Amino acid sequence: MADGLVVPPRQGRKLRTSAQEVTFKVTGHESRFASSFEVVVPPGFDVGAHVHSESEELFYVLDGELELLAFEPVERTAGNWQEWRSSTGQRTFRAGPGSLVFVPPGCPHAFANRSHTEARMFFQSSPPSRHERYFEELVDILSGQGAADTEAVEELRRRYDIEQLTPLRFSPTT
Repeated sequence: MADGLVVPPRQGRKLRTSAQEVTFKVTGHESRFASSFEVVVPPGFDVGAHVHSESEELFYVLDGELELLAFEPVERTAGNWQEWRSSTGQRTFRAGPGSLVFVPPGCPHAFANRSHTEARMFFQSSPPSRHERYFEELVDILSGQGAADTEAVEELRRRYDIEQLTPLRFSPTT
């Protein structure tokens, strides 16, 4: 039998840009089923609506507020996912601490921080390792000066089972 893993607060391998931080808590080295991360979402960050054909995800808001989407819209418009609605009338929602979203494979989803303060969330992805490598490469792209290289982000997402429906945007609110 293997020992468990205890990760104290503020511990784990960190990836940082000037405004963003991802802390690896549990990786594919420790779990066969899921990777777990703590993610700081800066003001103005919009991951863009996207869908995975194989991965499932779980988001749990720890601090701050995020606008969240986790449903198939009546129409997948390329513009503003915040205006989408489902055939049952579901719309995006403002999620505060304690809010949880589970995203099965094939479900369009997105999150954005529209506030003026950063938000923190616990993020879990299955199968493990795919999102670990994705975050490592994404942080490299976002570490550059100025706006994110949207072509590089699109190419990266194609390689990691991410069909981008609306663009990733980062417009810091100061």
